[in-house]
Amino acid sequence: MVNDETPRTAAEIVAAAWSDVLACGLDTIDPAVPAAAYAHQPLRQLYPMVSHGVLYLSRCTRWPWTRDVGTAYPLVGGGYRVRRESDRTLLGEVGTLDEAYALVAAHLPAGCGPAVDATPDDL
Repeated sequence: MVNDETPRTAAEIVAAAWSDVLACGLDTIDPAVPAAAYAHQPLRQLYPMVSHGVLYLSRCTRWPWTRDVGTAYPLVGGGYRVRRESDRTLLGEVGTLDEAYALVAAHLPAGCGPAVDATPDDL
């Protein structure tokens, strides 16, 4: 049997992942979270994934994903704490999702561009 499927580009992989994440229901993530991140053009080029109701973004499409892009964690009393896990840096605490993802976008790693179809070791 021959596989006639053309390999997908990194941009196609990222677009498909965003489509899936944006279509998630409340049982997976508050739909406002991926919508807020997707509104920021630099973030929409990164590979999205959801775990435990939190949106993570990676510069790679393959596991293990990068951990050097900030993540917005909801606070119990409202608002969001934005952290970068690679160096455990607190980027700030803000009141809204838009502010949280603006902060993530403002603190992207140097030279960060569209996600690549690779692992962090390949960067």
